[in-house]
Amino acid sequence: MESTAADGFDTSRFEASRNRLASLAYRLLGSATDAEDAVQDAFLHWQAADRQRIRVPEAWLTKVVTNLCLDRLRSAQARRERAVGAWLPEPLLDGDPMLGPADTFEQRESVSLAVLTLMERLSPLERAVYVLREAFSYSHAETAEILDITESASQQHLHRARRRITTARRGGGEVDPASARRIVEEFLAAATSGRTERLVALLTDDATAISDGAGLAKTLLHYDTPQRIAAVVRAGLKPTPAKRRFAGGTPAVHYALVNGAPAMLFVVGDQVVGAVTFDVANGRIATVRGIAAPTRIARLIEAWRQREPDTPLIAQW
Repeated sequence: MESTAADGFDTSRFEASRNRLASLAYRLLGSATDAEDAVQDAFLHWQAADRQRIRVPEAWLTKVVTNLCLDRLRSAQARRERAVGAWLPEPLLDGDPMLGPADTFEQRESVSLAVLTLMERLSPLERAVYVLREAFSYSHAETAEILDITESASQQHLHRARRRITTARRGGGEVDPASARRIVEEFLAAATSGRTERLVALLTDDATAISDGAGLAKTLLHYDTPQRIAAVVRAGLKPTPAKRRFAGGTPAVHYALVNGAPAMLFVVGDQVVGAVTFDVANGRIATVRGIAAPTRIARLIEAWRQREPDTPLIAQW
């Protein structure tokens, strides 16, 4: 009985840290599915450990999850998957606990799709140091302990990571809620108006667009001029019987926040069938992402089903 009670208590201690660990793993991996797997593996390590010898469970679990994620990032399979041009971060709906912590701008930015994508340019150690410092406010001494490196190495990794992300970052700070919704409404109105010049005017001069082709394309589809993006968006957002058959019905178009950024969700019944997300810079759209592969939006679909939807931007697309 005593052993059973102790196991239950230790399980409760782990569960109290689960959301924080999942948020850490998601930032490190950019995949909600892989993050959940890493946390479950950490639970198995926790069960197998001599828990009486673990003085600070939170620190111990952080180290285990971080190193499990580093193993995944360094694996040959992960390198192949991310090198072939078919990798995108998995989008998460606003309010998902995997997005926390989100008290500071740095914490919120570290889980944006833009920064998760930029972190692909970092080495696994640079990525880990950046996440531990920027999102979880670990000191260099604590970070060094977690990663088994020196404090000096932690400082160097952070400096390189910040420089690479800052150099490539295209955002103009956070967008206030009213402006975020207005941008999506203007984009949708322009896309359905048949006038490409309205769309072009909403895009930055160096705007880019990325699509996973609803999971049908082997590699991501990239578009890198405002005119080309406008043409593709107009064609893509033009409803046809074939598109409705593929979606499984006539979607409604809803406004949402995804990873803190404005987005449109295409929804049939209670099923999200696709998401279009926007990175905004100085009031204009810098990046458009079309994400519809079922494996990428599985967690977003589940989160959407658990909330009461608001009035759609378009009731029948």
